[in-house]
Amino acid sequence: MAVRRTDDSPDLRAGVANVVVDSAELREETGAEAGVAIYASPAERAPRGDDMTALQGAPATTTPTPEPDGVDTGAPAGGEAEVAGRAGRRRLRRRNATATRTAQQPSRLTATAAVDIAPGDPFLVYLAQAGAPVDLGGLELDSPAVRDLRAAGVVLVVPLVSSGELIGALNLGPRLSEQGYSSDDRRLLDTLAGYAAPAMRVGQLVRAREVEARNVERIEQELRVAQLIQQQFLPAELPTLPGFHVAAFYRPARTIGGDFYDFAELPDGRIMFVCGDVTDKGVPAALVMASTHALLREAATRMTSPGEVLASVNDMLCADIPAHMFVTCLAIALDPATGHMTFANAGHNLPYIRTAGGHGHRELNATGMPLGLMPGMAYDETVDVLAPGEGMLLHSDGLAEAHDSNRQMFGFDRLAELVGVSAGGEVLIDRCLSELTAFTGPVEQEDDITLVTIERSGAALIGGVT
Repeated sequence: MAVRRTDDSPDLRAGVANVVVDSAELREETGAEAGVAIYASPAERAPRGDDMTALQGAPATTTPTPEPDGVDTGAPAGGEAEVAGRAGRRRLRRRNATATRTAQQPSRLTATAAVDIAPGDPFLVYLAQAGAPVDLGGLELDSPAVRDLRAAGVVLVVPLVSSGELIGALNLGPRLSEQGYSSDDRRLLDTLAGYAAPAMRVGQLVRAREVEARNVERIEQELRVAQLIQQQFLPAELPTLPGFHVAAFYRPARTIGGDFYDFAELPDGRIMFVCGDVTDKGVPAALVMASTHALLREAATRMTSPGEVLASVNDMLCADIPAHMFVTCLAIALDPATGHMTFANAGHNLPYIRTAGGHGHRELNATGMPLGLMPGMAYDETVDVLAPGEGMLLHSDGLAEAHDSNRQMFGFDRLAELVGVSAGGEVLIDRCLSELTAFTGPVEQEDDITLVTIERSGAALIGGVT
């Protein structure tokens, strides 16, 4: 028996799915009005206006059955004999029809419409448990769906069940012979349902995979655009300072991340270096990062104290930051002429300073609450000097807190030792990354990684002359 899908919905679980059964073949077997609509449960799908177009417009195709040897049907020219088997018997039936009528005219069927069934209708539960064709004539069930089906001319409903799940039903009108459906008819329809249900289910899964693939592709495209936008927040150029060399590296754990760094000129001419990390990763962290970055930039245009900048940004973030999120951030105001630094910290990792001669390291200490947790916080400031020949590393926790396959952490001590024995700038960044790769192996990156180095040349500038 031929079955043809006519549904073109992109989501099989979001619209009525029609199936046209070869009407001549079904009529041969059952004598039924063979317009058959298959519809999915409206709990999962919504009807579409063009459902019956494909069903009603499908021509009734009849395939002539070869005559048995020695039988003279007496069929006139242009006529057609059809042989139908039932219960082991064969009987002949003669039709007079023109070639045009056979090829073009639809069969004399009354198609049954796909009926919308509400998700909570008891008829859905009844169909799922029936396990056999359901005769609506003798069914006593208080159901709007049953009333609608009867009004549409449906007399028999065959449930389509796959893996224990009701995925649709076959609606049939009365037989052309005006007789009821026999037990043979019902077995035939039950067999048809047994083939149609798995096929429908496979089609649903294929379409669902296609929809999922399109959604994934759309999300990936949006994330790529978001990545480009986020990159605009990072400095396009590194500051060029007499006697200093600045290098930076940023790599998010996902397409977009929550780490950030920035450089801003303060009203008094000093340069403020900022490095921060938003809790969480991905899109939420990126959105908070964008807000924090904008607030820091705005505060740096009217304040010269790193502590005041952090306090101002903290108060504004507290009003809008999502619950359970916060930002760690440090700010260093550097005077390029003298190397003097004023440092304030909002819960971020402490910077490491390589001492002159590369024989050790020290930390730049300051404490303070992360941004966005509590309003009205004050941030203490620490004063220090980056001496000639010294270098400083600002970093997020994505490097020091990375783990290997045995869940051992790279560690802050290991990172501090690398700072103490390595040259600064790009050399230090490259060594940190290579050591991290050797330590973690093929383990996926867990968190965003940000590294900023500030290296002061070995001879101080006095009045612009070395």
